[in-house]
Amino acid sequence: MSWLSIDGIHVRRGHSSVLHGVSIDVEQGEVVTLLGSNGMGKSTTLRTISGLHRPHRGKIMFDGTRIDRRPMHEIVKDGVAHVPEGRQVFPAMTVRENLEMGAFVRRSAGEGIEEAVRRFPVLERFLDAPAGSLSGGQQQMLAVARGLMSKPRLLLLDEPTLGLAPLVVAEIGAIIRSLREEGVTVLLVEQNTALALDVSDRAYVLVEGRVELSGPSSELLASGEIRKAYMGI
Repeated sequence: MSWLSIDGIHVRRGHSSVLHGVSIDVEQGEVVTLLGSNGMGKSTTLRTISGLHRPHRGKIMFDGTRIDRRPMHEIVKDGVAHVPEGRQVFPAMTVRENLEMGAFVRRSAGEGIEEAVRRFPVLERFLDAPAGSLSGGQQQMLAVARGLMSKPRLLLLDEPTLGLAPLVVAEIGAIIRSLREEGVTVLLVEQNTALALDVSDRAYVLVEGRVELSGPSSELLASGEIRKAYMGI
């Protein structure tokens, strides 16, 4: 069994079925990306892993433990951190306070803040400024840094480059590559297909709540199968 094993999950939202038997495997130390058009179930998959949604069929195993019936705070304590789409920082709180919020499962945030500043140097001069005063790209870096404050074993990243300028997109890509080099396990949802395949080891393409295609990222990028899956050919 894989380190993270999503086995045939079916998820409803309201009266609609969103995921239809999705199965995804992630090994420790990998960066795996979920691709697909809007509304295909990518974000729902991440929310289900982190406990925001419950599958009505299937199961999710993480490091040998079943987590799909556990409350969110226990999943966080198990080592899963979720950085949601849209950054969702606390705008009236300082950057430092936002980072401290990410460390609530740990006894002390001091060491984590030092590490966050090392990893995201741009944040150092804003530590005592309101998070809402940061640019979109800076807020995204803060959101990722906050997610890393709990020292997660698995980081779920949902659309980290959405709405950002090309230079900032490249910087976010560099951050994901550095996480990969450090052995941080990442499950990434990303609309920028070229970037996602460049920074990841493997990829899954979701079409209407089902896995349509999967394989090593480099092979999928070279084969042109991604385009076929997106277009439903």
